[in-house]
Amino acid sequence: MVVAQLAPALDAVRLSLHVLAATIWVGGQLTVAGLLPTVRRLGDDAPRRLGSAFARLSWPAYALLLATGIWNVLAVDEGQSTAWQAVLGAKIAVVVLAGAAAWLHGRAKSSKWLGIWGGVAGVSSVAALVMGVLLAG
Repeated sequence: MVVAQLAPALDAVRLSLHVLAATIWVGGQLTVAGLLPTVRRLGDDAPRRLGSAFARLSWPAYALLLATGIWNVLAVDEGQSTAWQAVLGAKIAVVVLAGAAAWLHGRAKSSKWLGIWGGVAGVSSVAALVMGVLLAG
């Protein structure tokens, strides 16, 4: 009975942590991308230093997204439609792509690969966010 009474509060914690982590991961990428032209004028190594500082925030947020994402799936009632399950499978693939692309972006040595992997990370992160909204709807 106590668990049933706590369920709404646990749902609120789970969803709040997931949304908070998404704001850091996705919103942070968009913010850094928007600041990059200004940051470049601060010195040759300023973009790298900004990226390192962002990584200290974004990777824990990504880990929290993964953990709360698993928690979200476990909290869903069984019997979801095939379409819902297909979107979930696609979202999982896109989340993995976003993490891999961000990791590769952080290790890229040329501006070409920095741009490619940064773009893939950003687009796939936004796509995962949209898919999450679809799943919650």
